[in-house]
Amino acid sequence: MSALLPHRFLSVGLALMWLVLNAPPSPGNIVLALLIGLVVPAVMRALRPAPVRVRRPGLAVRLLFIVLYDMLRSNLDVAKIILGLHRGERRNGFISIPLDMTTPFGLSVLSIIVTATPGTLWVQYDSHSGRLLMHLLDDADSEDWVRRVKDRYERPLMEIFS
Repeated sequence: MSALLPHRFLSVGLALMWLVLNAPPSPGNIVLALLIGLVVPAVMRALRPAPVRVRRPGLAVRLLFIVLYDMLRSNLDVAKIILGLHRGERRNGFISIPLDMTTPFGLSVLSIIVTATPGTLWVQYDSHSGRLLMHLLDDADSEDWVRRVKDRYERPLMEIFS
């Protein structure tokens, strides 16, 4: 069973996602979903990704709630800017954040968090200097953003993945 389905959850997730995105399901879409659920994990197995080691799962759940809260707050802030309800002058811009984290999984999750949060965008990561270039829709206080990324996201991710 392991040879046919090396990543069972990935197979089921891909097949279900295919069916959800291509609703209503037709016989052809069902066959295609099953093929995708079988072929993609087999290709992933050939790539031999390193196993992810989560050291502190409780902290990962806590980080999830922190990120969801920050995303909700950012959605409201961006909506205020778009609707013209934002008080004061809005300045968008780029900031450079020195990161201490070097683990690929931690950096990947951090990039997802930053990009999924409205009003922010992961632009570039320089692995030699360890600096993240981030774009902000409203750069009111650059130092606050540096502290937010380092304290709220990077530090927990380093504990989870190191």
